Amino acid sequence: PPASTGSLKVTRPEIYYGELSNEYVFVRTTAKEVDYPAGEDNVYTTYAGNGGIPIGSAWRRALFAARFGTIRIPLNQNLQSESRILMHRRIDERARKIAPFLRFETDPYLVLTDDGRLVWLLDAYTVSDRFPYSQPTPRVGNYIRNAVKVTVDAYHGTVRFYVSEPGDPLIQAYEAAFPDLFRPLAAMPEDLRAHIRYPVGLFNIQARMYATYHMQNPQVFYNKEDVWHIPGRAGEARELPMEPYYTIMRLPGEPREEYILLVPFTPARRDNMSAWLAARSDGPHYGTLLVYTFPKQKLVYGPKQIEARINQDAYISQQLSLWNQQGSQVIRGSLLAIPVETSLLYVQPLYLAASERGSLPELKRVIAAYGSQIAMEETLEGSLARLFRGPDRGAAVAGARPPGAPPTDRAPAMPSALRELAARAAEQFARAQELLRQGKWAGYGEQMRGLEQTLRALQEQARR
Repeated sequence: PPASTGSLKVTRPEIYYGELSNEYVFVRTTAKEVDYPAGEDNVYTTYAGNGGIPIGSAWRRALFAARFGTIRIPLNQNLQSESRILMHRRIDERARKIAPFLRFETDPYLVLTDDGRLVWLLDAYTVSDRFPYSQPTPRVGNYIRNAVKVTVDAYHGTVRFYVSEPGDPLIQAYEAAFPDLFRPLAAMPEDLRAHIRYPVGLFNIQARMYATYHMQNPQVFYNKEDVWHIPGRAGEARELPMEPYYTIMRLPGEPREEYILLVPFTPARRDNMSAWLAARSDGPHYGTLLVYTFPKQKLVYGPKQIEARINQDAYISQQLSLWNQQGSQVIRGSLLAIPVETSLLYVQPLYLAASERGSLPELKRVIAAYGSQIAMEETLEGSLARLFRGPDRGAAVAGARPPGAPPTDRAPAMPSALRELAARAAEQFARAQELLRQGKWAGYGEQMRGLEQTLRALQEQARR
């Protein structure tokens, strides 16, 4: 079969159990199963897993015909004595059929084991609405614990339930009722346990609660003087709160990068950044929540403000309108926030794609924003050069060009030290994105740490 050139080795790429597999199928029949295309022909395979139920006898076929309400099963000429039926192939449905008393995360994720198999990981919760003196959450109740980690083999369909919070009284009751269903988390294979991450669903609930309950002073809490909000996403017709996102970064005071889940906070009825909430997922720190607050006396722009400043910039707005002519479309990439000391550097790529179906987007510009300055150039190096070029910084930002002056595509003249730092930052960013596409998380984290250090050096050099 086709093989990738990356370092990941997949020995069993077939997915018989997944997120969209919502119909029953027959395997080991006389009909060929398409494995993958090879030129003008197809390569075929036969299911060799141990999933499914044997359906070789006429009696079983009649029972399944009654179960699914169709006469086609007994009349199917492709079935043979070795045939099996695979059903409940969708991950969430399969887990819910086994343990309907648990609440499951809506987004299972696929991981690769050391021997090249694909396995789904799914978080499960114990919930209740009977916990005293606790504020309820709609459709959840007032008690929730991420007590179970579920694994589902994408090929065989094998489901395993591992208890991640043995101290939870609800899971203790379920373990007593179903002793053969649950296993301790220590029994999970190490290559799977290394991929456990903090669940988004639980983090969302905790973030919304903490937005109010972070206030420690009773008077401040009573008057709701310092309520936080999760910022909305700019550009939406109907504003929706920003979703938490996973990233690899080195937390302040920590020696190495780690995999964390982040969400920003802004003050109520304001859009400037006030804090970050981070959930750690690596090793012994799993489940630890940390909050980092920005100084109140310093204005740190939030994502929505940066998006608004980009839209209001005269030069950028003019270019976007020009590129969005009939026949082409501007695609704005994700707005990346890179911590630099007590502030943030925002980076957003812009892609240009033809309106025809199937066209490939092309990187057109890179927008960088730091503090009150915004720059847009063809490369990240050029944008950083405009932001940090030194004394004549007023003309460096995209919207600060003299009226009527034609925009230049070349970064302004700058000292060689700044130019070298900007080039290094651009190279590190490009290398990090390439490693991210290849799934090399350790290398990606190393490049992002180097990028952060380079940006700090660039900032210090620009101040001189």
